[in-house]
Amino acid sequence: MTRARTALVLIDLQRWIVDRPWQPVSGATVTDACGRLREHFASADSSTVVLVRYVRADGADGGLGAAPNHLVPALAPRAGEHVVTKHGLDAFDDTDLGDHLRRAGVTRIVLAGLSTAHGVASTATTALRLGYEVVVVSDATASESDAQHRETLDRLTGLGARTGPVASLVTSEVVGG
Repeated sequence: MTRARTALVLIDLQRWIVDRPWQPVSGATVTDACGRLREHFASADSSTVVLVRYVRADGADGGLGAAPNHLVPALAPRAGEHVVTKHGLDAFDDTDLGDHLRRAGVTRIVLAGLSTAHGVASTATTALRLGYEVVVVSDATASESDAQHRETLDRLTGLGARTGPVASLVTSEVVGG
């Protein structure tokens, strides 16, 4: 399967989220891993990269322009990348993510970001329900506890998602390497 049919979807990599305490790895480690994935996808012009951020619907967090709601500088949007703003856990819920992926011909989604048990799991569950192949990058996501992280990955595997570390994904056919 080629990268043209695979989308990298990076979830909630905003400073206020990245700086929280995460397990089994830190938010900085997740950010670095997501950066490696992004570079791998960017090495082909046909790749699809989607950056997702959470902003409160009521604007109580300052809205889109508030500094805490910006993506971390290392993952600021680049030309050609699609940015999705969500108001809940699921990046498909009340956003244009599904339409964007359909227009791009995507059939497989590689998910990473924060947190495993919340935004990543909600988005993965919907993607599976919609018929996408889903890969969750196990060392490019984290949760509130190591147990929660592992339990969520196990639950997603039980639903049909695949999981694997960055190193195995950037050298496999998952992203057309």
